[in-house]
Amino acid sequence: MTSLVFETDEMRPIKAWCTQDEVHVGLADGRFIATPLWWYPFLAGLTQAQLNDIELMYEGIWWPAVDEGISIKSMFLGTKAPGAKRPQAAA
Repeated sequence: MTSLVFETDEMRPIKAWCTQDEVHVGLADGRFIATPLWWYPFLAGLTQAQLNDIELMYEGIWWPAVDEGISIKSMFLGTKAPGAKRPQAAA
């Protein structure tokens, strides 16, 4: 049986940024991961400058403007923050 193992050092974030729709993280092993911005309601209402004011932690990323963060593991597992709701499609 195989299990999903998270190699913390290899998954250490080395850069992070936000676009209008996604959170992007570059990892120490050369991979990139992106998740939808709407997964993290605590980021709603931040300016683009605040969204990109990201502190790199050993196992995740942190936004000082809202004193909140997300782990790299949660991004890989697809774990949404409480209260996350998919935006309605434009008509």
